Amino acid sequence: MSGSARPAGGVAPLPGVARAEFRALGTVVTLLVADPAALEEARGLLDAELAAIDLACSRFREDSELSALNRADGRPLRVSGTFVDALAVALDAAAATDGDVDPTCGGVLVDLGYDRDFTEVARDGSRAVVTARPVPGWRVVELDAEAGVVRVPAGLVLDLGATAKALAADRAAARIHAAVGCGVLVNLGGDISVAGPAPDDGWRILVTDGTSPAGGGTSPAGEDPDPARSGAPHRAVAITEGGLATSGTGVRRWRRGRETVHHIVSPHTGECAPSSWQTVTVAASTCVGANTASTAAVVRGEAAVEWLEGLAVPALLVRPDGRATVTGAWPHSHGTTG
Repeated sequence: MSGSARPAGGVAPLPGVARAEFRALGTVVTLLVADPAALEEARGLLDAELAAIDLACSRFREDSELSALNRADGRPLRVSGTFVDALAVALDAAAATDGDVDPTCGGVLVDLGYDRDFTEVARDGSRAVVTARPVPGWRVVELDAEAGVVRVPAGLVLDLGATAKALAADRAAARIHAAVGCGVLVNLGGDISVAGPAPDDGWRILVTDGTSPAGGGTSPAGEDPDPARSGAPHRAVAITEGGLATSGTGVRRWRRGRETVHHIVSPHTGECAPSSWQTVTVAASTCVGANTASTAAVVRGEAAVEWLEGLAVPALLVRPDGRATVTGAWPHSHGTTG
């Protein structure tokens, strides 16, 4: 991994790389392929992967497998291979983070008002009082992966939002590369996965620091899916394999009663994660790994730096005032600490 502290807005798109952009899973999707002739096939494969993940894992679709499981009232439910994979990834993330990233947080998110598409949540003027409580915990989920059967206790609401989108990016990138043979980058709203041969200088990514009103995130250099981010402080990094993901508390925020809340909760308390970090961006061998670590870091607050150092993963942690700390091989730049 390499990087630069120079503003990256002037970095031109890579020559010979074809690009498609559209909306899916409630976010902006960007697909880059190193062979323009492969774009149409790659787009079809990406569409199929996103549709499968959405049908399996969406908490906001009545016809999804996740919704069916949440309505099962404690009864075992037979599920698809896609759902088995997604749930297994979520449970692995919970185990790897000592429960900091936990799929049983759905009930807390519903109580906070995140019970519909976020564009509708943001307009919710509810005066409901927020009552924090620890989540049931990932160990109560029973998964028989071989039989394709899942059971959760009655009343428990699963939410796979912390890992399913990153899994979709990894699955799509790998599937597209296997089919078309060229290098590919899949970006699902800042959850980025790459597969196949990278460009000579790597896939260059802009990482905004989250101090703008629009919050932070990641996007391929030369792309600005949210015009509100133009001019925000950002860095350019390059990756050649694996994934990159940003988690933060500055974008998905809304009012609930007298409180301002956000979508990253601490499973241990049921409260919104502390505000130590506006954004945390992590590079890892997979997008799932990057997103798991970045989300857990937000939940851990000040303890995240030592934890990430122990994992030896490259990470950029940015405080609400813009001060940054880096870990692992993340490139140091002016204004960082640590």
